[in-house]
Amino acid sequence: IHVEDDDVHGTDAIGTSLVLAKAIEKAGYDLVISGMASTDGTMGVVPALLAERLGVPQVTLLSELCVEDGVVKGRRDGDAASENLEASLPAVVSVTDQSGEARYPSFKGIMAAKKKPVETWDLSELDVEAEEVGLEGAYTTVDGVAQRPARTAGTIVKDEGGGGKQLAEFLAGQKFI
Repeated sequence: IHVEDDDVHGTDAIGTSLVLAKAIEKAGYDLVISGMASTDGTMGVVPALLAERLGVPQVTLLSELCVEDGVVKGRRDGDAASENLEASLPAVVSVTDQSGEARYPSFKGIMAAKKKPVETWDLSELDVEAEEVGLEGAYTTVDGVAQRPARTAGTIVKDEGGGGKQLAEFLAGQKFI
């Protein structure tokens, strides 16, 4: 299913979650699986917003998951520890790039996919008003962009007996310690 409507242009994460929730409700679901963040906003909040809109539990940032007996179970890996989490279905989960091996389609699979029909829905079919999404409905806006300044030469500390002291002074001056 492809949601396509010119009024969606400029939609922020909140509007995106609205459109996705309406499309998912209309299509029907047991489990919604998403990535951890998009490449444009990189906020990583859409899965949580989506779960809230759908009124279902969320389990996010999973590096491993399985579904059995109406429950989704997964592991979230942190810097210092891992957590085992679970939620009853229906649910929304997001996975990290560590969640599994990529599967590449065969030539036969690619050709079969070309023949598969893709439904296209617009906002009116989802009962979403144009004012709720797009630039007009966005809760966030981009006021401007600027190119990142070129890197400047760093500070080189040569250790001639006082290198540790110089390094500590530098770090303290930058408020790192």
